[in-house]
Amino acid sequence: MPLRTPPTEELHRGSEDLDLLPIPEVVRRLHREDRTAFEAVGRVLPQVSVAAREAAQALERGGRLVYVGAGTSGRLGMLDAAECPPTFGARAGQVIAILAGGPEAASRAVEGAEDDARAGASAVENARVGPSDFVIGVSASSTTPFVQAALRTARRKGARTALVCCNPEAARRRMADVLVLPDTGPELIAGSTRLKAGTATKLVLNAISTAAMVSLGKVYRGRMVDLTPTSRKLRLRARRMVQELTGLSEARAGRLLSRAGGRPKTALAMHLSGLGREAAERLARRVGLRGLESSGGAGRWPST
Repeated sequence: MPLRTPPTEELHRGSEDLDLLPIPEVVRRLHREDRTAFEAVGRVLPQVSVAAREAAQALERGGRLVYVGAGTSGRLGMLDAAECPPTFGARAGQVIAILAGGPEAASRAVEGAEDDARAGASAVENARVGPSDFVIGVSASSTTPFVQAALRTARRKGARTALVCCNPEAARRRMADVLVLPDTGPELIAGSTRLKAGTATKLVLNAISTAAMVSLGKVYRGRMVDLTPTSRKLRLRARRMVQELTGLSEARAGRLLSRAGGRPKTALAMHLSGLGREAAERLARRVGLRGLESSGGAGRWPST
């Protein structure tokens, strides 16, 4: 069934005089539209929650979270995937992104890539998507052939799927198992989905991956305890959170973190359980830091 023109392609009734306005007024109108994006996401939070749960279940069973998109939508998927390892300690390849046009499309437009349905299907095949994975198609309009073909192929391979887009008309086509459709309406510059459609998409992807990681125990007391400390800033953050959460001095927190291989979650597990590194890590995987905390403190767990 054909869809009508996507709302993101329609002319915004408040944009006719945009090119006549001074810069401060243009900025004000853009900001007003961003609030529209925020409110649109608020109306689809139940669907965002379902997608986050699906993502968590995929990762828990050893599968992957796979974003598929083109243009701005695809780059937002790449950004989210790139941020999961340093922020949450996600393993390499656990959260990946497939971008129409390949990696070079991350920094420049690859003309016609989004229209290549065969490439979308092939990309999913080449990524060896299967029943353990959760695939999220990201498309502002839902009409991108690359994304449509990728989702069809993923479903045929047995993967669970979702579609994140800003066209409520997509509900007429059951393109995925989960539909997250914030209705952001026409862009202030018609068709420029890097504006509020992009803002809404970023909010949705943030919520999906973050909520999934929280549910998997990657966050403790509001801190990213599973972060990978690959820079000076992150090493300082890791030491600071261990110090804050244990009450140890800076020097003792640093020594504990060193014995934990630089991983704050491991350091905290060692502190809470009184066990060595490997035993504490095994126990944290089984009961979580909250479970260790509720046990009554160090010394309550057997050494093996």
